[in-house]
Amino acid sequence: MQAHRQAVPKAFDQNITLEAHQKAADYSSAKTRLGLTEGLVQTILLLVLTIGGGLQLIDSAWRMALPEQEVLRGAFVILSVLFISSLVELPFDYYKSFVVDARFGFNKMTPKLFFIDILKGNLLFLVIGVPLLFAALWLMKSAGTNWWFYLWALLIGFSIFMQAIAPTFIAPLFNKFTPLSDESLKSRIESLLKKCGFKSQGLFVMDGSTRSSHGNAYFTGFGSSKRVVFFDTLLERLDADEIEAVLAHELGHFKHKHVIKRIAIMFFMSFVGLALLGWLQQQAWFYNGLGVTEPSNYMALLLFMLVSPVFMFFLRPLMASYSRKNEFEADAYAAQNADAHHLIEALVKLYRDNASTLTPDPLHSAFYDSHPPASIRIAKLSVMMK
Repeated sequence: MQAHRQAVPKAFDQNITLEAHQKAADYSSAKTRLGLTEGLVQTILLLVLTIGGGLQLIDSAWRMALPEQEVLRGAFVILSVLFISSLVELPFDYYKSFVVDARFGFNKMTPKLFFIDILKGNLLFLVIGVPLLFAALWLMKSAGTNWWFYLWALLIGFSIFMQAIAPTFIAPLFNKFTPLSDESLKSRIESLLKKCGFKSQGLFVMDGSTRSSHGNAYFTGFGSSKRVVFFDTLLERLDADEIEAVLAHELGHFKHKHVIKRIAIMFFMSFVGLALLGWLQQQAWFYNGLGVTEPSNYMALLLFMLVSPVFMFFLRPLMASYSRKNEFEADAYAAQNADAHHLIEALVKLYRDNASTLTPDPLHSAFYDSHPPASIRIAKLSVMMK
């Protein structure tokens, strides 16, 4: 990104200034440096907890406090580790918002709101997440060798339930949602939704500007609870034609059933993962090799939660490639049902206003990025206009 900092790519030089391009390069570089530092610290924490014996120390302390109550003890061990991990992540989240984003003019959040959000998130976890944790530990203890299958079924039901209630009960705890008031824009959007066969509960504007100046639009919900949400910052930056084109792109994800397919993939991967955990739970080397000398159901679950992302890392390029394929399909759908030129204009504005780099490293992008590089995406849309 820094190597291409001195010149705007030719495809964008009429719409993005050198100053905006350099801002994007510097902002993306700053986020990347912070991510590398955070990744290093998280790696050290993982090593300390596992082969460094940290998990065994925590487990031993709780065994002394709760020697006979395995499920309760297991919950406290897991919650202790999650608490330690959240404390390690907190300074990075704060630095990202109040140093990196603030330096480049994106942060609109106050420290008070930052900590209120954390408090709300933790309370929500206590109400919803902790009972699920107890249910998982109880199944591991009481449901026999097929506990992993019952837990998988429970997680599927829980996931569907959360998607159904999230738009109306959970999201409003963190943001304010108001019905879209622009009648002209509302009429255009409703016509597009009808044309594409999408039924929603309503069109809403979210007060994203209270936390960040970044803009976005998305669909949320499941079944009859589906709704269309626009960030207020997006509505301020784009005109009606561009908003319609962006929405047509999102409708492309709906029409191609990308969300359903991703949910199905997630369900399949969780099935394989839990089946694997059911086997690893019986293997002494799984515990001993990761610094745990006293095997238990809850320690098997905790080790799997901590270590599986390390091995999932090698699936990142496949998952990123699949996601980019979905984005191209959604762009093609938008070009058929709106105006590709307006989508290009909207994307260029969003790249500029969100300080998204136009020159990512190709290898890094192929491995990590869920969206295609700007130059490739714009080039494909330009071909669709001809």
